[in-house]
Amino acid sequence: MATAAPIQQRDHCLAPERVDAPIAAGGRYGRMFDLPALEADGRLLHRLGAAGGFCDGGDCEGDASVEAGWPFFGQYVAHDLTADRSPLRAHADLGALQNMRTPRANLESLYGGGPAGSPYMYERDDTAKLLENDGDLPRNQQGLALIGDPRNDVHTFMNQMQVAFIRAHNRVVDRLREDGAAEADLFDEARRSLSWHYQWLIVNEFLPVLVGPELVAELLATGPRFYRPHGEPYIPVEFADAAYRYGHSQIRQLYRLRDDGPLLPVFPDLIGFSELGDRRVDWSLLFDVPGRGSAQRAKPIDGQLPRSLIELPQAITGALGDTAYRSLAARDLERGQGTGLPSGERVGELVGADVLDEAELDLARHGWEGETPLWLYVLRESSVRHEGDRLGEVGGLIVAEVLLGVIARDPESYLAVDPGWSPTLPGHESRFRLRDLLVPAEG
Repeated sequence: MATAAPIQQRDHCLAPERVDAPIAAGGRYGRMFDLPALEADGRLLHRLGAAGGFCDGGDCEGDASVEAGWPFFGQYVAHDLTADRSPLRAHADLGALQNMRTPRANLESLYGGGPAGSPYMYERDDTAKLLENDGDLPRNQQGLALIGDPRNDVHTFMNQMQVAFIRAHNRVVDRLREDGAAEADLFDEARRSLSWHYQWLIVNEFLPVLVGPELVAELLATGPRFYRPHGEPYIPVEFADAAYRYGHSQIRQLYRLRDDGPLLPVFPDLIGFSELGDRRVDWSLLFDVPGRGSAQRAKPIDGQLPRSLIELPQAITGALGDTAYRSLAARDLERGQGTGLPSGERVGELVGADVLDEAELDLARHGWEGETPLWLYVLRESSVRHEGDRLGEVGGLIVAEVLLGVIARDPESYLAVDPGWSPTLPGHESRFRLRDLLVPAEG
């Protein structure tokens, strides 16, 4: 495993940061593999990712078997990992919060600095509870969301995922009060409980859907082979700038938010950073809920993105000198080139995967020659080996090793403290699932 100097921290919005963001030492990013960077023609990268190129999927009318809500939960996890600073306490020292930024899956994007550090996010007369706002995020007089991470208001689905977690936290506070918990301990206990439910869902539902249950079971039993930090956990650029951007290829062109509502694209129709209005999400249309009809499905992971992500609005991209960067695919390809990622073939050979051949990659008809950008390789691997339903050997290994490694190395996680723990919140069926947090069951 490489031990190169970490690379500067970046955000992970569905519409990402400007591609000219500087890359320098000093953050919590590093490298997972000691491999040379892929040398690629920048013009060909643009051509692959821009409108009319390989990655332009147009209306993307095909469906995978995976529920349509999963890429948005994946985005929520990404924001949480990259927002992390430290474990939270109701009376946390703000200096300590600012000085610690190791990645953790502990819902910091939900809790911010806690009631002491971020009081504007909490009820004034009941500081154990987060503010609610009748189905929208709480906002100030200018309409800005009062949340721990502004990226969780980037579009309607992120907004509604954050609203669901706010409500879940407040339900946990109510349950703890009913059980007689001391008022002084309510916030800390509720935060721990919801964080453990969230971590458990990542390990026991999200990852098995995304990479397959066999790989998850293997890594839980034997530990990671390649993600083995010396000291504090870090986020590999192979994860952040390639494998974990798989979700961009799962986004549908059109979504229905409620039974009687229209079909809408994420951008520009569902862009965030303003009051929600009538765009509230019925999560039973994105996740299968017992007693309701089948939910919408995600788009297959195949290397193509819908028109709404190939032609991003200026409100997301800002003013551009190169129109190719209206495309999220072009931005993803450029990001991988800018951070010096190795090719997918090189990573596949190193980890012992069955490497894709030229015909499986299907890029030659667009003028591409040589090895493949890691991001695009991960997407093509999913399409060829699993019909776009889940990640393949290369993408699955990177994602699973990092997420499981980050959770296991958190000394407050359920894997570290009590790996046999199981959820206590009620579900629609015997096994608790993410849908039960988004569409609460009775009980």
